[in-house]
Amino acid sequence: MSNILESYLKKIKEIIPDPRDGLPDELFYFASSITAMANVDLLIKNKKKQTLLIWRDDKYYGPGWHIPGGIIRFKETFSSRIHKVAESELGMSITHNKDPITIKELFAENRDIRGHFITFLYECRPESEPDIKRKYNEGEPQNGQWSWHDKAPINIIKQHAPYESLINGNNDD
Repeated sequence: MSNILESYLKKIKEIIPDPRDGLPDELFYFASSITAMANVDLLIKNKKKQTLLIWRDDKYYGPGWHIPGGIIRFKETFSSRIHKVAESELGMSITHNKDPITIKELFAENRDIRGHFITFLYECRPESEPDIKRKYNEGEPQNGQWSWHDKAPINIIKQHAPYESLINGNNDD
């Protein structure tokens, strides 16, 4: 069995791009179905102590507000992933604390693909405004829109419910 597995793995390594750039979806979904994924989440607060959340509506989490975040790539630093998430999801620059404010183990009990994360939550501060073209204004939020929140909304994704006290401004997490 190990010879067969070694042969398959060799073929996979020959056809995938540099894993530091991320994995092809099929390989990522497979990897996420057999091991926990490490990711960073960004608790971005403005001067009014509001928290920046993004609307998500996908087949894995369904519709709801969530804290911006991303999976750490092979040989990527926490800081690099934090800045890439802020830029790609929000179109903004941020600064962040050196160390996470909390580490959580998050599960999606009803599925195996993208079902287990070790999450490092970093406190972040805006250095620029988020992309105004992605701002939620009214009506039904659209995937990828952002909004400042005074408190955790009732429709926050289930996996981010453990962050509610931090979103609400309580540091007793």
